[in-house]
Amino acid sequence: MSPRREHLEWMGRALRLAEHSLDSGDVPVGALVVDSAGRVLGEGYNERELTGDPTAHAEVLALRRAASALGRWRLEGATLVVTLEPCLMCAGAALAARVDTIVYGAHDDKAGACGSVWDLPRDRAALHHPEVYAGIRAPEAAAQLRDFFTSRR
Repeated sequence: MSPRREHLEWMGRALRLAEHSLDSGDVPVGALVVDSAGRVLGEGYNERELTGDPTAHAEVLALRRAASALGRWRLEGATLVVTLEPCLMCAGAALAARVDTIVYGAHDDKAGACGSVWDLPRDRAALHHPEVYAGIRAPEAAAQLRDFFTSRR
């Protein structure tokens, strides 16, 4: 599917959020949840190293904060925007939250669950099937990750 103009803008915000992960030495991944009117409901970036919490992925944190802001777990009408293709846990969380759309930047050929390794949103057995927009500003998202891993070697 072709990205909408706002997907490009939202991804820019997610890319800026990802930079915060670097402060704690975590993989730079940023995410936000946006409602149908374009308002940001929740944001997050990887905080696993900072918190010692294996579930503190950017997507999970953004979904939690969006649900908290709305006072409910169902995020119908919302879009999850993330710089890296969600893993199985994060894709599952997005489906459980009933987001309408998932927008992601770089593909994850090792753990991606929105088409690369698994395809949870399109799995016939899944209880919810959000639209997926892949590869949005992928060169920028991939470069951010590549730079991080290159600096670690």
